[in-house]
Amino acid sequence: MSTRGTFRRWSPIPPAGQLRTLAWGTLANTVGLGLWFAGAALFLTRSVGLPATSVGLGLTVAGLIGLSASVPLGQLADRRDPRSLRALLQLLQAAVAASYLLVQSFPTFLLVAVVDALLAAGNLSVRAALVAAVAGPAGRVHAFATLRAVANIGISAGAALAGLALAADSRLGYTLLVLGNALTYLVSAGLVMRLPPLPPTPTDPGTAHRTALRDGRFLAVSAVSAVLASHSVVLGLVVPLWIATQTSAPRVTVSAVLVTNTVLTVFLTVRISRAVENAVAAARTMRRAGFVLAVALLLYPTSSWSGTGGTITLLLLATVVYTIGDLFHATAAAGLAYELALPHAIGQYQGVSGLLTGLAQAIGPALFTLLLLDGGTAGWVVLAVVFVATGLVTPALTARALARPPFGQVTPVGGTRTPG
Repeated sequence: MSTRGTFRRWSPIPPAGQLRTLAWGTLANTVGLGLWFAGAALFLTRSVGLPATSVGLGLTVAGLIGLSASVPLGQLADRRDPRSLRALLQLLQAAVAASYLLVQSFPTFLLVAVVDALLAAGNLSVRAALVAAVAGPAGRVHAFATLRAVANIGISAGAALAGLALAADSRLGYTLLVLGNALTYLVSAGLVMRLPPLPPTPTDPGTAHRTALRDGRFLAVSAVSAVLASHSVVLGLVVPLWIATQTSAPRVTVSAVLVTNTVLTVFLTVRISRAVENAVAAARTMRRAGFVLAVALLLYPTSSWSGTGGTITLLLLATVVYTIGDLFHATAAAGLAYELALPHAIGQYQGVSGLLTGLAQAIGPALFTLLLLDGGTAGWVVLAVVFVATGLVTPALTARALARPPFGQVTPVGGTRTPG
């Protein structure tokens, strides 16, 4: 295989075309997200002057309220051009992002944060519909994986840029950080509008009445996927606290762990996504994700059993295993959410999937800090067992979902049963 062929096989950069345009828009958007994620807490506490507890409470409340926009905006994306809708939402997000500069009190902060969260959660559903429209049924999981890899690059770049504002620790620095975040929404919206109009998929008369929230078999698959999705709390919250309080590793190890996860995500996401060709393959990959994540959960607590060198090695090894499990889950979750959705209701089904995932991730911080930090090794083992069990039931639940119309057998007028 040529060097160019090898690069294309592993690179997250898509070839020229609509997906590349979407990737540039994602890159711009996620640079802003990286800026905001890295600097929001200090901006709100040091520049605005809000207590840290108020910031945490406000963001939690806003995040939970924001989830309510996932399904309605997903439904809207199914009935309208998702390209234009995403661009419009990003213009609104730019205005909301800039309005953080007007925040001077907790009520004002909560209002802005709630509107921000509503737009963000709804836009995820719209983005999923847009990706499906751009890539088509055969390429949407690969496109999702490509954009996830690009997003990691953007967030990392944004977080690095935020370091300049954090180092300055001045009102001017924080103002530039906020405005930089707002600007990236405008750039992304402009890039998205370079795509051609994308008309909605015609509604299937036989399934027009069905909604994702009433599709019990889809909800069952999405629920187990959401349980596994809570693993993101482990790396983002629990592992840094574990390193700081339960091991002899220096604090800089937290950065090494997160960088390891980011680098592997960028280079392995597209590669791993190639195995998810249909719902059955996605279900098998979800089962694999449960096992691999469980192995990582069993490795992390062993890091407290040895000296500094051994601890760092085990932490990095566990993170490598964790990242592979994370990528298995992400691609499998996208595959199932797309493949089990009705063709004319992609946005709506993605919205429901995002709603369940968001709820699981909202519960995760309180539950996992109690289970893993206070529960010790036993807590890690319990969660590992839960993840294995969750992965094991996914193929059966997926087969059951595939057996319903229009994926399974359909009884047409006249009574003869034919493949759907």
